[in-house]
Amino acid sequence: MKTYFYSLLRRYLSLFILPQNSVVEIDPRTPLLVGAMPNGTLTFRQDDRHVHPGGGFESITTLSVEQVIQLQPDFLVVSGLIHYERDIQGLLKSLRGMCRDQTRIILTYYSSLWRPLAGLASAIGLREQTPESNWLAHEDIANLLNLEGFELVRVDQKVLLPLYIPLVSNFINRYVAPLPFFRNFCLLNIAVAKPVAERKSASLPPSVSIVVPARNESGNINAIIERLPVMGPHDEIVFVEGHSTDDTWAAIQAAQRQYGATRRILISQQTGKGKGDAVRMGFALASNDILMILDADMTVPPEDLPKFYAAITEGKGEFVNGTRLVYPMEKEAMRFFNLLGNKFFAVAFSYVLGQRYKDTLCGTKVISRANYLTLAKNRSYFGEFDPFGDFDLIFGAARMGLKIIEVPISYRQRVYGETNISRWRHGAILLAMLIFAARRIKFI
Repeated sequence: MKTYFYSLLRRYLSLFILPQNSVVEIDPRTPLLVGAMPNGTLTFRQDDRHVHPGGGFESITTLSVEQVIQLQPDFLVVSGLIHYERDIQGLLKSLRGMCRDQTRIILTYYSSLWRPLAGLASAIGLREQTPESNWLAHEDIANLLNLEGFELVRVDQKVLLPLYIPLVSNFINRYVAPLPFFRNFCLLNIAVAKPVAERKSASLPPSVSIVVPARNESGNINAIIERLPVMGPHDEIVFVEGHSTDDTWAAIQAAQRQYGATRRILISQQTGKGKGDAVRMGFALASNDILMILDADMTVPPEDLPKFYAAITEGKGEFVNGTRLVYPMEKEAMRFFNLLGNKFFAVAFSYVLGQRYKDTLCGTKVISRANYLTLAKNRSYFGEFDPFGDFDLIFGAARMGLKIIEVPISYRQRVYGETNISRWRHGAILLAMLIFAARRIKFI
């Protein structure tokens, strides 16, 4: 039972913890979890690594608390420890000193619904005899994290059948346990938390690279430049023209000549196809600390971008997504079936990704350059078939455990050109992407 359970748990944690990440487990009760990971190391707050004689800890790399503080690893894992800890708040306080802003804390704890069964399993020798003293609700975990400078990013429920039964266990734990009703009865909770970012004084605020994919949008180019507010001291606008059949490329070149003395403007022509390819090309050209996407149709007003800038620079979110479904829209901004599709995909992706989205299809998204580079290195996990570029970022942000926040915008009617979106064809692609993401994130 123990070996099967920890092999499951390692598989779940591998969604977040990649082979190249540094990871430390705090006061482990077994070497079967982080001790079996490629860069896994252990630390004991007291010299009690031999508390389980013959437990196999001797062959695992162990760091002192001082070494962990110096390392400030990518992940700190606390597996089941909160059930036995006398002072959970004190434990979390000690973890805070081991973290940098990008460190993620992973806490695993059991559902109180399983308390009678856990006691029975201990009584008949299926698990250790040590009884759990603390049985905490999700709200208790979130409150304790908040008290010590952490914020909860997500909680997943896993494992309906902790015993190994060939074929049956895999089917139930992989496909049944994540379903909306059944997940309430799962044994295991996996919480991912991040340190609350400390406000740091800087001599200069960060600058922004605004990537504008443009296809058949010649009538909007000048207006974009004129209406874009200044946010940082060295902002740049990156236009990527995508196989237009009108004079968009000529308009971009003319705008660079006309406005280049007062605004830094980079331009390029797309070699691949699709908005996703254009976004990746624009991000590769960008040089600033913050990366933004602005659709060239200006249905999201350029004047709204400072709201996104404030959200990421003030540490309110690490991945900032626009939402068009809060404020009233202009009459012709979104057709009825498009609105229904947006609402469906928002609910579906929120369920699959484990963080709430009200509008996954808004084109305006913001991420730091550092987080984007990490995301891009691990893009192969989801593949590179996203033609929109939005979901490449959404999936990657979810897997990295980034704090996601949405900024409401006033969605406007297009005043020039025609939409490049095909409602039914692109809707079918979105559905295929949703199913693929569910298999890679939810049903693992």
